Amino acid sequence: MLYINGTWRQAQSGETLTVYNPATGKELAEVASGGRIETKEAIDAANEAFTHWKNTTGLERSTLLRKTAELIRENGEDIAQTITKEMGKSITEARREIISGANYVEWFAEEAKRIYGETIPAPQKDKHLMLMNEPIGVAAAITPWNFPLSMITRKITPALAAGCTVILKPAPNTPLTAIKLFECLDKSGFPAGVANLVIGPAEEIGKEFTTNPIVRKLAFTGSTNIGKKLMKDSAATVKKVSMELGGHAPFVVFEDADIDEAVAGAISTKFVNSGQTCICTNRIYVADEIADEFSTKFAQKANKLKVGNGLEEETKIGPLVNAQALEKVSRHVEDAKKHGGNVLCGGETLDLPGMNGFFYKPTVINEATEDMQIATEETFGPVVPIFSFQTEDEVISKANDTNYGLAAYCYTKDLSRGLRMTRQLEYGIVGINDPAPIAVQSPFGGVKESGIGKEGGRQGMEEYLEKKFISIKY
Repeated sequence: MLYINGTWRQAQSGETLTVYNPATGKELAEVASGGRIETKEAIDAANEAFTHWKNTTGLERSTLLRKTAELIRENGEDIAQTITKEMGKSITEARREIISGANYVEWFAEEAKRIYGETIPAPQKDKHLMLMNEPIGVAAAITPWNFPLSMITRKITPALAAGCTVILKPAPNTPLTAIKLFECLDKSGFPAGVANLVIGPAEEIGKEFTTNPIVRKLAFTGSTNIGKKLMKDSAATVKKVSMELGGHAPFVVFEDADIDEAVAGAISTKFVNSGQTCICTNRIYVADEIADEFSTKFAQKANKLKVGNGLEEETKIGPLVNAQALEKVSRHVEDAKKHGGNVLCGGETLDLPGMNGFFYKPTVINEATEDMQIATEETFGPVVPIFSFQTEDEVISKANDTNYGLAAYCYTKDLSRGLRMTRQLEYGIVGINDPAPIAVQSPFGGVKESGIGKEGGRQGMEEYLEKKFISIKY
């Protein structure tokens, strides 16, 4: 169903979109599939609602958002089951996403009450200068399938908290989670038109978002190529954009690191969500002195990760999202083999009894070289190459040798070296001995071709605010 102007409805054309379970290949549901007509209706509804929503108090907006967070938690298991069924991640990870998604809503509910202005010292005695923060207007959001709840809450709740109205387009693989969230928004009592949901073809909906002058802000998470196109298309109406794009995260392990901690950290950041996250480790660089020991221990742990249907409690690695994702992972592994890579574990698809899903074994490849596709392309799967290095300068150069700049990781016991790495690594997020450098209170975003703008933290709220300068002469 689409949710436009406070009403659940079908598309005018009657067209639907079929949602499949990537673990079993079975159909889950059919949902309404709208296009440019429905998107324009949603934009018009959001524009009308903005005339009154922008004038609500921060406390009023906060109250509605806090109610939404409560409803997400109350319905957490149902939403988690939906996440796992439509995109495949383990139920344990899906439950963690419920916590994360609700926390983002709650964080921005509190931030709604803290949109402060500023008084500026005037150069003249008869003037009073002020700076005010105002909502930017109608905001559109396009979200991916790999975190179908938290990616939405991280985008639309700061917009709502700031006083903007929103239109969301979720990924076609995962519309059911978005519907569950909008049921929570609806029950929370948001006025009609403040939050709208359109499901359908990316090209049609995206075109309306980018060309319609009513939309003043576009937030997107997805591939760098699509992000560039959306930025180009948004230029004609000079929209504010925030883009969270591709990544190719390096994971650097120095000779003085605690090897067991480094192995555990690399396992968690590589294989979470079956390797389908933008901040997943893509390249592991290990100092020559410990490369063999690290590779052996890492491969042993990776090989023990249970692959299966995400609904099974013991599953650690669920299916990839679709056949195209499985093909890409397989292609990267075969290319690595051709270039001399040594497969320590995995390296093949997996057929599970009673299922028709897109499963790939956790794969570790050492003796990796820079001419492999996996060394430069984002794999988005449970595969990781291990490179070796000799000097700090060498590994910094290799880690930074990419157009991406989202997340990077480094393990060392040397405080001075760790601080040097935070300055030298050209990434928006750096974890030193920390495989999970993410919190709702902190900004999330990359540099270079990994994106523009930030999500999360107070910086995430600023993306939806415009500063207005006021000079009063008296």
